[in-house]
Amino acid sequence: MKGYGIPQDYEIAVSWFKSAAEQGVANAQSMLGVMYYGGEGVPQNDELAFNWNSLAAEQGNATSQALLGMMYAGGRGTASVDYIRAYMWLELARTNDGISEQMYSLAKQGLDLITNEMTSEQIAEAQSLAREWQEKHQQ
Repeated sequence: MKGYGIPQDYEIAVSWFKSAAEQGVANAQSMLGVMYYGGEGVPQNDELAFNWNSLAAEQGNATSQALLGMMYAGGRGTASVDYIRAYMWLELARTNDGISEQMYSLAKQGLDLITNEMTSEQIAEAQSLAREWQEKHQQ
């Protein structure tokens, strides 16, 4: 995906990212998630994109939080659409200090879209989950 910092020599990039991702490096996990999400340098694979983005998002990676939110919103790589989890991850991405302008815009647009599909109770639950995640991950 152009603009995400993925080198054009995909074979080397994938090898490096996989090695680092398997050691728990969040940025490498995120890059693999992005690559599998868009099919850049690897065959497009929603399940692998979801898995790698989940690992990176849990470590606070804003790009993966935004993509994970969009994946939940669209039911990509997961059993079904889950607006509560989508809202939670998109809100976490939107408020993440490390988010790029491009991903901030994606998170904001995603939130605007799914909010129209959610009840006030679902939004409250998603906000509560986001607060719990933030409290748990504060250092």
